[in-house]
Amino acid sequence: MTGENNLGSKIKQLRSNQNLSLEELAERSGLLAAQIEKIEKEAIIPSLSPLIKIARALGVRLGTFLDDTDHLGPVVVRNGKPAEGVRFTSEENGSREHLNFFSLAADKAGRNMEPFIVEIEPSQHSDYKLSTHEGEEFIYVLEGQIEINYGKELYQLNAGDSIYLDSIVMHNVHAATTQKAKVLVVVYTPF
Repeated sequence: MTGENNLGSKIKQLRSNQNLSLEELAERSGLLAAQIEKIEKEAIIPSLSPLIKIARALGVRLGTFLDDTDHLGPVVVRNGKPAEGVRFTSEENGSREHLNFFSLAADKAGRNMEPFIVEIEPSQHSDYKLSTHEGEEFIYVLEGQIEINYGKELYQLNAGDSIYLDSIVMHNVHAATTQKAKVLVVVYTPF
């Protein structure tokens, strides 16, 4: 992955283009200014939930943080050709469990869905932090086993299993074993 795709600098540039201070973006997004500053300086790896809140506060699609160019026609990602990677974490402090997101449509202009291949690295800890954001998610397990905390329920999925869920319900996706898992995820967030 190339510098986590300069996620922090893209957020800072979008904020600057709109003449927003850190405090104004924090107020709009419901996040702390210190958290946004750390994300912009790439001092922490953010989870998906704050990124969605920042995108909505800036009035852009989540995919804007992943885009390098916009392509009007279809976008094809060939087998064996690595998609651009972005590293998010499912932990707010970025210290343990990590999800490596590889966008399958980073160049598609005006998209409403965000398809990713996600590599889920296992964690030795079981105190997973649940998060919530607007939209829906479809998850299909390609390799390994995952667990999904969804509200008060726990779902275990194996290769070939899938789940479609409302992202507004508190949830967390993590490896079910000490082995890495790989999933196809399609995230829809209303704009």
